Amino acid sequence: MGASVTRFSEMTPRERWEAALQREKPDRLPMDYRATDEFTEKLLRHTGCPDLDDFFRRFHIDRPYSLAPRYTGPDIAADEDAFGCKFAYIGYGTGRYRECVYNPLARYGSVGEIENAYVWPRAGDFDYSHIGGEAKRNADKPLMAGGWEPFLLYKQLRGEEQGYIDLIENPDICRYIMGKIFDYNYELTERVLDAAGGLTLLSFCSEDLGAQTGLLYSPAHIREYFLPLHQKMIDLQHAHGAYVLWHTDGAAREILPDLAGLGIDVLDPVQWRCNGMEREALMRDFGERLAFHGSIDNQWTLPFGSVADVREEVLYNYEVFGKHNAYIMGPCHNIQPVGPVENVIAMYETGYNECR
Repeated sequence: MGASVTRFSEMTPRERWEAALQREKPDRLPMDYRATDEFTEKLLRHTGCPDLDDFFRRFHIDRPYSLAPRYTGPDIAADEDAFGCKFAYIGYGTGRYRECVYNPLARYGSVGEIENAYVWPRAGDFDYSHIGGEAKRNADKPLMAGGWEPFLLYKQLRGEEQGYIDLIENPDICRYIMGKIFDYNYELTERVLDAAGGLTLLSFCSEDLGAQTGLLYSPAHIREYFLPLHQKMIDLQHAHGAYVLWHTDGAAREILPDLAGLGIDVLDPVQWRCNGMEREALMRDFGERLAFHGSIDNQWTLPFGSVADVREEVLYNYEVFGKHNAYIMGPCHNIQPVGPVENVIAMYETGYNECR
């Protein structure tokens, strides 16, 4: 997948990512960024950067560029999405997250009731015409196109608790809704990838399967309801020449052999403080098949550790993953505003100056 990497004294961000994905040595460690809006505002104030693009240039960050269609369907209220889910900002002290507060399919007790009352959104409700030009203008970046997280959407449609109940008590409803979610996302992803004209480097597959100590769902339910649909999506993404970045938080070690068997290419975010996610074991067991993305802990190291702790973690991760040309460095999840900016700067300065 993808053209072989051309050797330059200074690679482009795309070439740097592609080298890691192909297990070739990049000119330096590729690095990514993700954070809450509140932390990003704090970071820009501290560094004096006018925007994130300037920060990325100054600190040598190779963040992917996402290609997405523009919604042109029926009007949607500002607090809703195309599925009729409603959202509100919920504060947590130092910031806020947009959370689903209304589940449009929660009141239905059968597939027939849903079919009679609910209208599913269409992939045709989007404009894709700008994507090709946008991809060409940003071809030096690691382009990311398409992607989905089906059971997260399922729980937004049915409610968090009801989603878990459906896996056991309402398998017919679960299969029906998951099938509808798949049909929608498959067509949307295919149109985006087609419009990108073969320039896509990465496509995104996600299902948060792990909590802090173990799986959120039984392996049997994951294999029955989730993985067959993910396999079809991964096959589509590979058919368009894209590497598949799989995101799952938490302690997902028990199901990682299944994910590797699906053909995923990158595991994100490697929350190594969770049970079973020890970095050396992941590299030993999956390093020949997978690259690793993230792995700088944002539960303790970034928010509460010292600059020395951050530097030590970057160097350790590089020793485990990076020296095998299988690593894109970044935080394990969105950097939270509680943490000091100095730790984040130390992360990127160490990655740039000492991981080559």
